[in-house]
Amino acid sequence: MASAPTPSPETTAPVSSVGRIFGVIFSPKPTFESIAQKPTWVLPLVAISLLSILIIFVFSQRVGWRSFMERQNQSNSRVQKQMESMTAEQREQMLETQTKFASVIGYVGAVLGTFIAAVVVAAVLMLAFNVVGGAKVGFVTSLSIVSYSWVPGIVGGLLGLLILFLKDPSTIDIQHLVAANAGAFLSEDSPKWLETLLSSFDLFIFWTMILMGIGFSATNPKKISFGKGLGTVVGVWLIYLLVKVGFAAAFS
Repeated sequence: MASAPTPSPETTAPVSSVGRIFGVIFSPKPTFESIAQKPTWVLPLVAISLLSILIIFVFSQRVGWRSFMERQNQSNSRVQKQMESMTAEQREQMLETQTKFASVIGYVGAVLGTFIAAVVVAAVLMLAFNVVGGAKVGFVTSLSIVSYSWVPGIVGGLLGLLILFLKDPSTIDIQHLVAANAGAFLSEDSPKWLETLLSSFDLFIFWTMILMGIGFSATNPKKISFGKGLGTVVGVWLIYLLVKVGFAAAFS
């Protein structure tokens, strides 16, 4: 009598890049396990870049960059001192130049900045987990985890785009389109370092760090628990935050 065949272990069905974008929101653990097995990273970064370009375009048409640059100049004591020694014509010329280049810088940042930032963050976190945590995370895997961990930014961007169409243009601050942090509620004369600090404690940033913790723990569950993964990500973020706030305090 022939013996019954031994059932083969179930294989995880491949998940498309589009499916992974929804997966990190609704079922992050199995989605990041799939990402760790077969890393992909292009689609979320492209989506973020395109959404950023659309936001900048709508902001340029509905609000304009002049009011943004006026607000930036008023909040920077160095620029204020410089403007005090200028004539009215010189101040106007400086403002026109700033307004002209603001949108250009915004578009360049939306395209190049997104990809460069993802590469830098992925490299730093890869080193943190490999050197400090003793894991063996590859760069492409790290980049894939970072890219899909930024999906909350797509959610925030869609909300921001909606706000651009619904809100009075004179009350829109592109730096705080979605009031997801305490920095959005500070007065305009608040110290720049305080705004930088409070703006960093953002609901979407916390969501992103949680996803990163889940993602890196999926690469090597024996060496990287969720707690260790999240702790490493938060530690790197705190170092970055300290440097960021320090620069804001020194150059404002």
